[in-house]
Amino acid sequence: MDTVEVAPGLHQVRLGTSTHLLNAYLALEDDGVTVIDTGAVGSAADIRAALRRLGRAPGDVRRIVLTHFHADHAGSAAEIAGWADAVVVAGEADAPYVRGERPGPGPVFTEAERRLHEVVAAGLPPAPPCRVDQPVSEGDVLDFAGGAEVLSVPGHTPGSIALWLPRHRVLVTGDTVAESEGGLVLGPFNTDRELAWHSLRRLSAYDAEIACVGHGNPVLREAAAALRAATDPFG
Repeated sequence: MDTVEVAPGLHQVRLGTSTHLLNAYLALEDDGVTVIDTGAVGSAADIRAALRRLGRAPGDVRRIVLTHFHADHAGSAAEIAGWADAVVVAGEADAPYVRGERPGPGPVFTEAERRLHEVVAAGLPPAPPCRVDQPVSEGDVLDFAGGAEVLSVPGHTPGSIALWLPRHRVLVTGDTVAESEGGLVLGPFNTDRELAWHSLRRLSAYDAEIACVGHGNPVLREAAAALRAATDPFG
């Protein structure tokens, strides 16, 4: 686990392994920290360590944003939410799944995705239920990074969200987009592949310089062009 500053005040926390890189992001402000995605169960210790290396404390977390309900992104949300009086944010349609009110819908696998899922999801524990204080939808603006606009990007999950940070021309894509072998791809394991492609194409219309993806390495230059060139190796 290490941290990389991808934009002023925005740090990638590299979780997982070199072959299955999973990201959380920390947005540092004078008055606190926003955690974007929390990794799987057990990742809270790594996020705590990243905060301390950046000169912050667990009690500085004032907001947790979940791009979607999957266990590798929301698995440590409940634990981190207990560190401080943090507001937990999730897409409105995914909020019931984060809260544990009902099971979330499973992916519709292609054959290639099925084989991949057997490898990367082996032994992944379910996410404990976590409160959602602020369900969000298209056009809501969160008060960090100069104003983070919520984008509704359904397809990976019904309530997947992305964030547009216009001050730094950064897109935080969640799992709608992944990085693989230096290029961007449609993230695998979608509930609705066609809708996920539509959401990816929508993201490509933003004038983004940086794309912070859920899995793989962020794109740090000319992200809009990389999004337009995205492929689907799992289709």
